[in-house]
Amino acid sequence: MTTSSSQGISSRNLHGWGATPPTLQLPHQAKVAVSLVINFEEGAEWSIADGDPTTERVAEVHSVVPAGVWDQGTEQQFAYGMRAGVWRFLDALRRHNRTATFYMCGQAVERSPHIAAQIVAQGHEAACHGWRWRPHADYDHPARERADLQRCIEVTQQATGQRPWGFFCRGSESRWTRALLQELDFEYASNGLDDDLPYFDTSLPAPMLVMPYALDSNDMKFFHPNGFACADEMVTYVSDALDVLIAEGERGTPKLLNIGYHLRITGRPGRFAAFERVLQLLERLGDSVWVASRLEIARLCRQQMPHPHHAHDAHAARAETPPSLLHSSL
Repeated sequence: MTTSSSQGISSRNLHGWGATPPTLQLPHQAKVAVSLVINFEEGAEWSIADGDPTTERVAEVHSVVPAGVWDQGTEQQFAYGMRAGVWRFLDALRRHNRTATFYMCGQAVERSPHIAAQIVAQGHEAACHGWRWRPHADYDHPARERADLQRCIEVTQQATGQRPWGFFCRGSESRWTRALLQELDFEYASNGLDDDLPYFDTSLPAPMLVMPYALDSNDMKFFHPNGFACADEMVTYVSDALDVLIAEGERGTPKLLNIGYHLRITGRPGRFAAFERVLQLLERLGDSVWVASRLEIARLCRQQMPHPHHAHDAHAARAETPPSLLHSSL
Protein backbone atom coordinates (compact mmCIF):
# COMPACT_ATOMS: atom_id res chain seq x y z
CA MET A 1 0.00 0.00 0.00
CA THR A 2 1.26 3.48 -0.79
CA THR A 3 0.55 6.76 0.90
CA SER A 4 0.72 10.27 -0.52
CA SER A 5 -0.09 13.70 0.75
CA SER A 6 -2.23 16.41 -0.77
CA GLN A 7 0.91 18.56 -0.88
CA GLY A 8 2.39 16.60 -3.76
CA ILE A 9 4.88 14.45 -1.91
CA SER A 10 5.75 11.36 -3.92
CA SER A 11 4.03 8.13 -2.97
CA ARG A 12 5.85 6.05 -0.39
CA ASN A 13 5.50 2.36 0.28
CA LEU A 14 5.66 2.00 4.06
CA HIS A 15 4.47 -1.59 4.23
CA GLY A 16 6.44 -3.76 1.81
CA TRP A 17 5.84 -7.50 2.08
CA GLY A 18 4.01 -7.04 5.36
CA ALA A 19 3.33 -9.99 7.66
CA THR A 20 3.51 -12.57 4.87
CA PRO A 21 6.90 -12.23 3.14
CA PRO A 22 7.82 -14.69 0.40
CA THR A 23 9.82 -17.75 1.40
CA LEU A 24 13.13 -17.96 -0.43
CA GLN A 25 14.67 -21.36 -1.06
CA LEU A 26 18.38 -20.64 -0.71
CA PRO A 27 21.14 -22.98 -1.85
CA HIS A 28 21.97 -25.81 0.60
CA GLN A 29 18.93 -24.79 2.68
CA ALA A 30 20.76 -21.74 4.01
CA LYS A 31 18.82 -19.58 6.46
CA VAL A 32 20.17 -16.21 5.33
CA ALA A 33 21.75 -14.76 2.20
CA VAL A 34 24.83 -12.63 2.85
CA SER A 35 26.06 -9.93 0.50
CA LEU A 36 29.62 -8.74 1.07
CA VAL A 37 30.01 -5.32 -0.55
CA ILE A 38 33.32 -3.52 -1.01
CA ASN A 39 33.23 0.06 -2.23
CA PHE A 40 35.68 0.99 -5.00
CA GLU A 41 35.43 4.78 -5.14
CA GLU A 42 38.89 6.19 -4.43
CA GLY A 43 39.76 8.69 -7.14
CA ALA A 44 36.10 9.53 -7.76
CA GLU A 45 35.58 11.68 -4.66
CA TRP A 46 35.39 15.48 -4.76
CA SER A 47 38.84 16.98 -5.13
CA ILE A 48 40.21 20.44 -5.84
CA ALA A 49 42.83 18.77 -8.04
CA ASP A 50 39.98 17.51 -10.25
CA GLY A 51 38.48 20.97 -10.60
CA ASP A 52 35.77 20.52 -7.97
CA PRO A 53 34.79 23.48 -5.79
CA THR A 54 35.72 21.64 -2.61
CA THR A 55 37.41 18.50 -1.32
CA GLU A 56 35.40 15.59 0.08
CA ARG A 57 34.66 16.23 3.77
CA VAL A 58 33.92 12.66 4.93
CA ALA A 59 37.31 11.21 5.75
CA GLU A 60 39.43 9.85 8.59
CA VAL A 61 39.44 13.19 10.40
CA HIS A 62 37.65 16.48 9.81
CA SER A 63 39.88 18.47 7.50
CA VAL A 64 41.36 21.75 8.75
CA VAL A 65 41.95 22.91 5.17
CA PRO A 66 39.46 25.60 4.12
CA ALA A 67 36.89 24.74 1.47
CA GLY A 68 38.18 25.62 -1.97
CA VAL A 69 41.85 25.04 -1.07
CA TRP A 70 43.80 21.99 -2.25
CA ASP A 71 43.72 19.34 0.51
CA GLN A 72 46.66 16.98 0.09
CA GLY A 73 45.92 15.06 3.29
CA THR A 74 42.38 14.07 2.36
CA GLU A 75 43.48 13.04 -1.13
CA GLN A 76 46.11 10.78 0.43
CA GLN A 77 43.61 9.21 2.81
CA PHE A 78 41.55 8.17 -0.20
CA ALA A 79 44.62 7.04 -2.15
CA TYR A 80 45.46 4.60 0.65
CA GLY A 81 42.50 2.48 -0.41
CA MET A 82 43.97 1.83 -3.87
CA ARG A 83 47.63 1.75 -2.86
CA ALA A 84 47.27 -0.65 0.08
CA GLY A 85 43.70 -1.47 1.16
CA VAL A 86 42.43 -3.19 -1.97
CA TRP A 87 45.23 -5.76 -1.91
CA ARG A 88 44.37 -6.78 1.65
CA PHE A 89 40.76 -7.33 0.65
CA LEU A 90 41.62 -9.36 -2.44
CA ASP A 91 44.09 -11.49 -0.51
CA ALA A 92 41.55 -12.24 2.24
CA LEU A 93 38.76 -13.04 -0.21
CA ARG A 94 41.06 -15.41 -2.07
CA ARG A 95 42.19 -17.15 1.13
CA HIS A 96 38.62 -17.59 2.36
CA ASN A 97 37.24 -18.43 -1.10
CA ARG A 98 34.50 -15.82 -0.91
CA THR A 99 32.78 -13.80 -3.61
CA ALA A 100 32.00 -10.11 -3.10
CA THR A 101 30.30 -7.34 -5.01
CA PHE A 102 32.43 -4.25 -5.63
CA TYR A 103 30.50 -1.00 -5.98
CA MET A 104 32.69 0.69 -8.60
CA CYS A 105 32.61 4.40 -9.41
CA GLY A 106 33.30 4.94 -13.09
CA GLN A 107 36.03 7.54 -12.55
CA ALA A 108 37.74 5.24 -10.03
CA VAL A 109 37.76 2.46 -12.65
CA GLU A 110 39.08 4.88 -15.26
CA ARG A 111 41.99 5.79 -12.97
CA SER A 112 42.75 2.24 -11.78
CA PRO A 113 41.65 -0.06 -14.60
CA HIS A 114 44.29 -2.68 -13.82
CA ILE A 115 42.93 -3.05 -10.27
CA ALA A 116 39.32 -3.26 -11.47
CA ALA A 117 40.41 -5.91 -13.98
CA GLN A 118 42.09 -7.99 -11.29
CA ILE A 119 38.99 -7.82 -9.07
CA VAL A 120 36.76 -9.21 -11.82
CA ALA A 121 39.39 -11.76 -12.86
CA GLN A 122 39.17 -13.19 -9.33
CA GLY A 123 35.45 -13.79 -9.80
CA HIS A 124 33.92 -10.77 -8.07
CA GLU A 125 31.00 -8.70 -9.35
CA ALA A 126 31.52 -5.16 -10.63
CA ALA A 127 28.40 -3.10 -9.86
CA CYS A 128 27.88 0.54 -10.83
CA HIS A 129 28.41 3.12 -8.08
CA GLY A 130 27.88 6.17 -10.29
CA TRP A 131 30.54 8.04 -12.22
CA ARG A 132 31.59 10.11 -9.20
CA TRP A 133 31.13 9.40 -5.49
CA ARG A 134 28.12 11.72 -5.31
CA PRO A 135 24.37 11.54 -4.75
CA HIS A 136 22.46 11.04 -7.97
CA ALA A 137 19.85 13.35 -6.46
CA ASP A 138 22.28 16.12 -7.53
CA TYR A 139 21.49 15.59 -11.20
CA ASP A 140 19.25 18.34 -12.56
CA HIS A 141 18.47 16.65 -15.87
CA PRO A 142 18.02 12.98 -16.86
CA ALA A 143 20.17 13.33 -19.97
CA ARG A 144 23.22 14.21 -17.88
CA GLU A 145 22.61 11.35 -15.50
CA ARG A 146 22.07 8.91 -18.35
CA ALA A 147 25.32 9.98 -20.00
CA ASP A 148 27.26 9.30 -16.79
CA LEU A 149 25.61 5.91 -16.33
CA GLN A 150 26.52 5.04 -19.91
CA ARG A 151 30.12 6.11 -19.24
CA CYS A 152 30.20 3.80 -16.23
CA ILE A 153 29.08 0.86 -18.32
CA GLU A 154 31.61 1.56 -21.07
CA VAL A 155 34.60 2.18 -18.78
CA THR A 156 33.89 -0.88 -16.64
CA GLN A 157 33.34 -3.06 -19.70
CA GLN A 158 36.58 -1.86 -21.25
CA ALA A 159 38.63 -2.36 -18.08
CA THR A 160 37.21 -5.68 -16.88
CA GLY A 161 35.35 -7.38 -19.73
CA GLN A 162 32.20 -7.26 -17.57
CA ARG A 163 29.44 -4.66 -17.66
CA PRO A 164 27.72 -3.75 -14.39
CA TRP A 165 24.24 -5.22 -13.99
CA GLY A 166 23.56 -3.64 -10.58
CA PHE A 167 23.54 -0.08 -9.29
CA PHE A 168 23.94 1.80 -6.02
CA CYS A 169 24.76 5.49 -5.57
CA ARG A 170 25.82 7.52 -2.61
CA GLY A 171 22.99 9.23 -0.76
CA SER A 172 19.92 9.16 -2.96
CA GLU A 173 18.83 8.40 -6.48
CA SER A 174 17.26 11.12 -8.58
CA ARG A 175 13.63 11.05 -9.63
CA TRP A 176 14.76 9.54 -12.95
CA THR A 177 17.43 7.05 -11.87
CA ARG A 178 15.42 3.84 -11.93
CA ALA A 179 13.79 4.62 -15.27
CA LEU A 180 17.27 5.25 -16.68
CA LEU A 181 18.56 2.01 -15.19
CA GLN A 182 15.78 0.17 -16.99
CA GLU A 183 16.61 1.88 -20.28
CA LEU A 184 20.21 0.76 -19.87
CA ASP A 185 19.18 -2.83 -19.05
CA PHE A 186 20.34 -2.97 -15.43
CA GLU A 187 19.00 -5.99 -13.54
CA TYR A 188 18.71 -4.44 -10.10
CA ALA A 189 18.96 -1.24 -8.08
CA SER A 190 20.29 -1.18 -4.52
CA ASN A 191 19.19 2.22 -3.22
CA GLY A 192 16.70 0.61 -0.87
CA LEU A 193 17.41 1.06 2.83
CA ASP A 194 13.92 -0.04 3.81
CA ASP A 195 13.82 -3.85 3.94
CA ASP A 196 15.64 -7.12 4.63
CA LEU A 197 14.15 -8.72 1.51
CA PRO A 198 14.43 -7.72 -2.14
CA TYR A 199 11.25 -6.35 -3.70
CA PHE A 200 9.90 -4.95 -6.95
CA ASP A 201 9.47 -1.23 -7.59
CA THR A 202 6.09 -1.18 -9.34
CA SER A 203 6.06 2.57 -9.98
CA LEU A 204 7.87 2.00 -13.29
CA PRO A 205 6.36 0.79 -16.58
CA ALA A 206 8.01 -2.57 -15.88
CA PRO A 207 8.72 -3.51 -12.23
CA MET A 208 12.38 -3.26 -11.24
CA LEU A 209 14.04 -5.50 -8.68
CA VAL A 210 15.41 -3.59 -5.69
CA MET A 211 18.15 -5.35 -3.76
CA PRO A 212 18.10 -3.48 -0.45
CA TYR A 213 21.35 -2.30 1.07
CA ALA A 214 22.11 -1.32 4.68
CA LEU A 215 24.16 1.34 6.45
CA ASP A 216 24.10 -0.15 9.96
CA SER A 217 26.34 -3.17 9.24
CA ASN A 218 28.72 -0.91 7.33
CA ASP A 219 32.25 0.23 8.12
CA MET A 220 31.33 3.88 7.47
CA LYS A 221 30.28 3.73 11.12
CA PHE A 222 33.98 3.80 12.01
CA PHE A 223 33.78 7.42 10.86
CA HIS A 224 30.68 8.25 12.92
CA PRO A 225 30.75 9.24 16.60
CA ASN A 226 27.92 6.83 17.43
CA GLY A 227 29.48 4.03 15.41
CA PHE A 228 32.25 1.46 15.74
CA ALA A 229 35.44 2.35 17.60
CA CYS A 230 37.32 -0.91 17.05
CA ALA A 231 37.13 -4.01 14.87
CA ASP A 232 35.42 -6.21 17.44
CA GLU A 233 32.47 -3.82 17.70
CA MET A 234 31.65 -4.28 14.02
CA VAL A 235 32.15 -8.05 14.24
CA THR A 236 29.86 -8.28 17.27
CA TYR A 237 27.21 -6.21 15.50
CA VAL A 238 27.34 -8.42 12.40
CA SER A 239 27.27 -11.56 14.57
CA ASP A 240 24.15 -10.34 16.37
CA ALA A 241 22.46 -9.55 13.06
CA LEU A 242 23.26 -13.02 11.76
CA ASP A 243 21.87 -14.62 14.93
CA VAL A 244 18.54 -12.82 14.46
CA LEU A 245 18.27 -13.49 10.72
CA ILE A 246 19.29 -17.16 10.98
CA ALA A 247 16.62 -17.68 13.63
CA GLU A 248 14.03 -16.05 11.35
CA GLY A 249 15.22 -18.24 8.48
CA GLU A 250 14.82 -21.34 10.62
CA ARG A 251 11.24 -20.23 11.26
CA GLY A 252 10.65 -20.15 7.51
CA THR A 253 11.56 -16.69 6.18
CA PRO A 254 15.19 -16.45 4.97
CA LYS A 255 16.28 -12.85 4.38
CA LEU A 256 19.30 -10.81 3.24
CA LEU A 257 22.14 -9.35 5.30
CA ASN A 258 24.35 -6.69 3.71
CA ILE A 259 27.84 -6.12 5.11
CA GLY A 260 29.61 -3.11 3.61
CA TYR A 261 33.28 -2.14 3.55
CA HIS A 262 35.48 0.57 2.04
CA LEU A 263 39.04 0.17 0.80
CA ARG A 264 40.30 3.25 2.66
CA ILE A 265 38.44 2.49 5.92
CA THR A 266 38.65 -1.21 6.75
CA GLY A 267 41.66 -1.49 4.48
CA ARG A 268 43.63 0.05 7.35
CA PRO A 269 45.42 -2.60 9.49
CA GLY A 270 43.69 -1.65 12.74
CA ARG A 271 40.27 -2.16 11.18
CA PHE A 272 41.03 -4.95 8.74
CA ALA A 273 40.48 -7.45 11.54
CA ALA A 274 36.78 -6.56 11.21
CA PHE A 275 36.82 -8.06 7.73
CA GLU A 276 38.95 -11.10 8.56
CA ARG A 277 36.87 -11.96 11.62
CA VAL A 278 33.59 -11.64 9.75
CA LEU A 279 34.95 -14.03 7.10
CA GLN A 280 35.92 -16.43 9.88
CA LEU A 281 32.45 -16.09 11.42
CA LEU A 282 30.82 -16.92 8.10
CA GLU A 283 33.01 -20.01 7.80
CA ARG A 284 31.95 -21.20 11.26
CA LEU A 285 28.30 -20.79 10.33
CA GLY A 286 28.77 -23.15 7.39
CA ASP A 287 25.65 -23.98 5.39
CA SER A 288 23.47 -21.74 7.56
CA VAL A 289 24.60 -18.85 5.36
CA TRP A 290 24.73 -18.40 1.61
CA VAL A 291 27.42 -15.84 0.73
CA ALA A 292 26.98 -14.70 -2.85
CA SER A 293 27.31 -11.72 -5.16
CA ARG A 294 24.39 -9.36 -5.38
CA LEU A 295 23.79 -10.44 -8.96
CA GLU A 296 23.51 -14.09 -7.93
CA ILE A 297 21.08 -13.19 -5.14
CA ALA A 298 19.09 -10.93 -7.46
CA ARG A 299 18.71 -13.66 -10.07
CA LEU A 300 17.57 -16.18 -7.47
CA CYS A 301 15.01 -13.69 -6.13
CA ARG A 302 13.74 -12.89 -9.61
CA GLN A 303 13.06 -16.58 -10.13
CA GLN A 304 11.37 -17.21 -6.79
CA MET A 305 9.60 -14.04 -5.69
CA PRO A 306 6.07 -13.15 -6.78
CA HIS A 307 6.55 -10.95 -9.81
CA PRO A 308 4.00 -8.17 -10.37
CA HIS A 309 4.17 -8.46 -14.17
CA HIS A 310 5.16 -11.97 -15.19
CA ALA A 311 4.95 -11.08 -18.85
CA HIS A 312 7.87 -8.64 -18.71
CA ASP A 313 11.33 -9.92 -18.33
CA ALA A 314 14.22 -9.12 -20.52
CA HIS A 315 16.19 -10.43 -17.55
CA ALA A 316 14.33 -13.70 -17.08
CA ALA A 317 16.39 -15.58 -19.63
CA ARG A 318 19.59 -14.43 -17.96
CA ALA A 319 18.21 -15.40 -14.56
CA GLU A 320 17.75 -18.98 -15.74
CA THR A 321 21.40 -19.32 -16.73
CA PRO A 322 24.21 -20.03 -14.26
CA PRO A 323 25.02 -16.72 -12.58
CA SER A 324 28.53 -16.50 -13.97
CA LEU A 325 29.85 -12.99 -13.50
CA LEU A 326 32.86 -13.07 -15.78
CA HIS A 327 33.03 -11.51 -19.22
CA SER A 328 29.36 -10.56 -19.56
CA SER A 329 28.92 -8.55 -22.74
CA LEU A 330 26.85 -5.53 -23.60
